[in-house]
Amino acid sequence: MEVCFFLVCHGKPAREARSLDLSRFELTQRDVEGLRRFVIHLPAESDDCDPLSKSDASARPRCVLQGYFDDLDLLEQALQPEGAIHDVVNESSSTGLTFTQQAMAVRRFATPDPSDFGTRAERCTYLVSYEGEAQDFNAWLSHYLAHHPPLMAQLPGIRELEIYTRLDYRSGLGIERATAMQRNKVVFDDPASLAAALASPIRASMKQDFNTFPPYSGATLHFPMRSIYGNLKPK
Repeated sequence: MEVCFFLVCHGKPAREARSLDLSRFELTQRDVEGLRRFVIHLPAESDDCDPLSKSDASARPRCVLQGYFDDLDLLEQALQPEGAIHDVVNESSSTGLTFTQQAMAVRRFATPDPSDFGTRAERCTYLVSYEGEAQDFNAWLSHYLAHHPPLMAQLPGIRELEIYTRLDYRSGLGIERATAMQRNKVVFDDPASLAAALASPIRASMKQDFNTFPPYSGATLHFPMRSIYGNLKPK
């Protein structure tokens, strides 16, 4: 199964801190052995994409880096000391930024009109993170996968839909591990398309399904993000 490695960056808001060097992030990602593609997520310029869900501003990440690997072994090799992923963390720490890490299994679902992301593309993404715990995770995941993705795939304008569940993994990175039970990603062309999708009747159906989820306790964070995609050529 394909795996995704999340580096979630927190720190001072962009207006109070040095700008992130996106070109450096992109170049460093291209040096990671075994990496097939990556996404750099930055906070969307507008908070108006989703009037129904307002996550705690203090929990908003400065950026989220996603790296995709064909299997867990390739990811674990890339996480050993002296690798390019370490360079990202070490260089950013000098700017007052902090990272958490998490490896997750990828479940990808078909959408009616998928996007061709090419070698580099920008989109608008809605990232969701279930930070707590389900009372019975098997019941939770069984219900979720059976009922929620078919609704999400009906959101008008959706280009990509992925659901991630956590994995145990080896890492040589000396940073805190995130423990999100599940993450989701839905992708649209731009903030206006995301806002229109989240204001559609499908969103109401998703809310109805949400109310039938098996018992769960903890925060559910929602963040609209500007996303830069990088598809890498085989090495």
